[in-house]
Amino acid sequence: MQPDDPPTPPQVPGYLEQIYWWAYVRPWAVRIFEHGWLVNLILFGNYARLRDAALDELGAPIGGRLLQVACVYGDLTPRLQQRLAGNAQLDVIDVLQVQLANLQRKLRDDPRIILRQRDSTALGLADASYDQALVFFLLHEQPAELRRQTLAEVMRVLRPGGKVVLIDYHRPTAWHPLRHPMHLLLRRLEPYAADLWQEEIADYLPPGEPPARLHKQTYFGGLYQKVVIQRGLDLDTDSIGSN
Repeated sequence: MQPDDPPTPPQVPGYLEQIYWWAYVRPWAVRIFEHGWLVNLILFGNYARLRDAALDELGAPIGGRLLQVACVYGDLTPRLQQRLAGNAQLDVIDVLQVQLANLQRKLRDDPRIILRQRDSTALGLADASYDQALVFFLLHEQPAELRRQTLAEVMRVLRPGGKVVLIDYHRPTAWHPLRHPMHLLLRRLEPYAADLWQEEIADYLPPGEPPARLHKQTYFGGLYQKVVIQRGLDLDTDSIGSN
């Protein structure tokens, strides 16, 4: 693995410093949250299920060029590394150097993997240069306008016919026992997450370039969602499932 940073490292976004300093920005925060049992607890025991749902969408083995947007606590990326084909390439971007350093410690040395310090809203990567992309629990942390910019950038760097897999929060069913506690918790700790309770991820896609395919599936009573979007010109929305 080798870093491939732009000449000037990106600035830490204001919202990240103001709201998520305790979770991602400080080195001591990384030491606290980089525990598999804690990540699983935060997701009410659903971490492995959501991780595997994302990985299975990407394939086994995973070939071509893959972009992971933002580092993730837990073993998502090491598991991804295990699935890479011999000729595959995985680029992982994150705006925080402390997160990239933490991820590098979790990965075995591998020339197929490159870590890049980039802002998801301005990737600085070539158009149509990736076959697939993965965005795992990032969008709910971003203000609406930055979320739009991130999705626009991801779609821009996908090749025609390429796909992006997104895992994130979703509005739970009315009967869900965690509905009201989670609403209060997210309002307190993750104020932008409420957007994904009110709107579809597809609502944040760039206008004028409808995807060729869009499929959504929800999990754990609707609290989480997987959205798979294939870049293209014609919109063909698949059935929506829940389990």
